[in-house]
Amino acid sequence: MEGTFAGNIFDLGAANTAAMFSEGSLDFMSTRAKLQKRPWSVDCYDALAARWAAPQPHQLAVMFVDNSGADIVLGMLPLARELARRGTRVILAANSVPSINDVTYEELKLLLPQVAALDGPFAEAVADGRLRVIASGSDLPVIDLRFISPELAAASAQADLVILEGMGRGIESNLRASFSCEVLCLGMVKHLEVAQALGDTPLFGCVCRYEAPATAAPAP
Repeated sequence: MEGTFAGNIFDLGAANTAAMFSEGSLDFMSTRAKLQKRPWSVDCYDALAARWAAPQPHQLAVMFVDNSGADIVLGMLPLARELARRGTRVILAANSVPSINDVTYEELKLLLPQVAALDGPFAEAVADGRLRVIASGSDLPVIDLRFISPELAAASAQADLVILEGMGRGIESNLRASFSCEVLCLGMVKHLEVAQALGDTPLFGCVCRYEAPATAAPAP
C-alpha cells in the first residue's frame, strides 16, 4: 500500500506535483518515508489486510492503473505481482490513448516483458496468462465504468475484486461508487479542492477505501 501511495505522487495532472517533478524534487523512497501516518485520510486497511490473509484468494482482479513511471513500476506492478503470486488472475486496465502522463495500453504491453525478464514469479504470471493487459477504452484521467471497452467488459465479467488507483479514477470519480464485488480505491490527494471535498484532508493525504459486497451500499 505504501508503494502505491508513494508512486501516485508522480502525477503531472496536479499543479503541485507537476512543479515538484519539474524541479527534480520528487523521489520515490523519500516520498514513501514521508507518507501520511495512519490513520490515513480514508483508511480501510485493517479490513483489507484481514481479507488478504484469508485462505481463499480472489479469483479475478481488475486493476485500473494510473501514471507511467514510478507509479506503475514501483506501485501497481508489485501489487499485481502479489495478487498473481497468491493465485489470482489479474487484468491490468490501462488507457487506450494518452492522457497527461497516464500509462497507456501499448506502453504497458511493452513494459510487462521487461519486468518479467527481471523477476521469476512475475514472468510465470505473464507466461501462463494470470497477468495480462487490456485497454480500458478510456482517454481520460478519470473513468466512468459504464463506458469501458467491450473487450474489458467481457473479460472482467467474473471479477470479484476491482482496484481503482489514482486521484482521478480512485477518488474523484469512484470513491463513493457502489459495487457488487469487492472494491479497493487507492490514491493520494493532490488537489486542494479534492482535499476539501473529503473533509479538509491534508494535501498528499492517502486514501485506501476497501469494501466487500456485504458492506457496500446497495445499487440505486
